[in-house]
Amino acid sequence: MKTSRALVNTPKTFRLLLLLLAVAASACSRAEVRALRFDLKGQVASVNEARGEVVIDHEEIPGYMAAMRMPFKLKDRDALASINAGDSIQATLVVADTDYWLENPVVTKAIPGGEAAAAEALGPQPGTEIPDFKLVNQDGEPFSLKQLRGRALLLTFIYTRCPFPDQCPLLSTNFAAVHKELERDAQLRPRTHLLSVTLDPAYDTPKVLRSYGAGYTERYAEETFEHWDFATGDPEEIRRLAQFFGLAYKEESGQIVHAMRTALLAPDGKVFKIYRGNDWRPEQVLADVRSAAGGNRP
Repeated sequence: MKTSRALVNTPKTFRLLLLLLAVAASACSRAEVRALRFDLKGQVASVNEARGEVVIDHEEIPGYMAAMRMPFKLKDRDALASINAGDSIQATLVVADTDYWLENPVVTKAIPGGEAAAAEALGPQPGTEIPDFKLVNQDGEPFSLKQLRGRALLLTFIYTRCPFPDQCPLLSTNFAAVHKELERDAQLRPRTHLLSVTLDPAYDTPKVLRSYGAGYTERYAEETFEHWDFATGDPEEIRRLAQFFGLAYKEESGQIVHAMRTALLAPDGKVFKIYRGNDWRPEQVLADVRSAAGGNRP
């Protein structure tokens, strides 16, 4: 014991101890500063227990974020298991340097069969024929959806200024993966087509869409867009198209607040499958595209 006290009391050891304590205190201080906390209120749109995520239509967070729909991590597994679509939720949003998540959720249960059930039912069922819609592609050329019949059409909605990497950019990245695989299949490629429709026609002109699309195909100036179109058009026509697929959106604080909807149409122009949200994977959709192009039904 005497030896231990002597070691601690030596000037060199004491200075080292103070240095270590200072470093630890500094690290804790930096962690506290970097973790910002905000009150969040909203309604649950969907829950993904496997990924530990809950998608919420949340109210505006003053001084930080406009009202919108987006996914949040919820580390409390017991709370996650008890939450359902349609529930109201209040929680603390924690924003760190490279991550964000929810803490201390307070959930008010929804009435069974209420708004959430009605919202999930929005959109066409498989086998529904899509009406014709007139759009304008990235080259400024008008076209109608009927012109794309005869091929399995994978269609989604995006806007080029979307700031959230797990929303429109992820959709376009997944479309690029599907596009690349179909390009490699000489037999399947002519029987398929991809279409990304902007929800922001005021900003997303054909020129903007051409640049955006060529970046995702990575062909840039050499891209011909023979297999994947990026479309804009009359705002009301785009809204009608989005509403047909049960997708609501609005402009707020310079952003487009929207749900996510991807549709696969069979060559006869009828709905083959609807993908809600952004949880689908390219390999899953590729299998469905092959089925649709081959004349199968889900």
